[in-house]
Amino acid sequence: MNRNISPLSDFVSLIKLIAVFRKERPDILHTMTPKAGLLGMIAGRLTGVPVRIHTFTGLLFPTSHGLKRRLLIFTDKLTCASATHIIPEGEGVKTDLITHRITNKPLKVLGFGNVRGVDVSFFQTSPELSAKALSIRERFGIPSEGIVFIFIGRFVGDKGLRELVKAFKLLGETDYHLLLVGDIEGSSDDIDISEIKKIKHIHISEGWVNDVRPWLAAADILVFPSYREGFPNVVLEAGAMELPSIVTEINGSREIIREGHNGLIVPPRNVEALTNAMRKLAKSPQATLKAMGKAARENVIAKYTQRFVMDCLKDYYRQIINDRTIN
Repeated sequence: MNRNISPLSDFVSLIKLIAVFRKERPDILHTMTPKAGLLGMIAGRLTGVPVRIHTFTGLLFPTSHGLKRRLLIFTDKLTCASATHIIPEGEGVKTDLITHRITNKPLKVLGFGNVRGVDVSFFQTSPELSAKALSIRERFGIPSEGIVFIFIGRFVGDKGLRELVKAFKLLGETDYHLLLVGDIEGSSDDIDISEIKKIKHIHISEGWVNDVRPWLAAADILVFPSYREGFPNVVLEAGAMELPSIVTEINGSREIIREGHNGLIVPPRNVEALTNAMRKLAKSPQATLKAMGKAARENVIAKYTQRFVMDCLKDYYRQIINDRTIN
């Protein structure tokens, strides 16, 4: 499936899904992501799949405008109309679905939100990761006393990358560094990677990173100034690695971060606020950063472990199966 709107390709994908469902005759279909949800729910309804669950991992229309916004609202409504059960990934997504009247069907947030959870035994510091982190810092010439901000994600405008680069330049500190971890090949036209590379003390991973743990271990503060999210895994993973985060006031991020406790929250698209937040944390005593990082990991352990998230989903499946059996 194409990630973007592509009528011909989407029609071909829909036909193929219909063929698969007619052959397999599933009892339950569960989709995630906007495109898979739209095509999967329509195909499931047309082929008579009895239980059709869609999880909204994020909404595109709140940050869109004009015809595109109307089209996205229509497709979300169509997805909901074709589904029998709807799961919003977090209370923020649930509120948006209700406020914009996307559906009148019951909405169920599982646990505290988030669909994947974090393996906290995997995302934790260790001597091996510390050695790899040191190697990363040495590769980019980052001294031991340098403060390192890190961004992990797609290099696109919606992730707030333009504002982050501007904010970092405004800091104007010689001992601050910024790691940008993501796939350059997946960057959008509105992000000029070649110009970003010219900025002193900004270091780019130069490709997709399969294991972000050494990069997180090499950093002091995660900065994630996205315009929209469902429930960002990177903020949870950074928290599990004991990093405080600077995030924007958006769905998911504001549900993970508690202002001043495990990070800071700023308005989206606001370079001045982002700059001030980065400066505030960077100039905080190391003891303060460590305390916030510890609080971040404790928050993940309390609410977002992978085992807890999976148990919530299994319980949800069991309830649906039991309801069908009783009926």
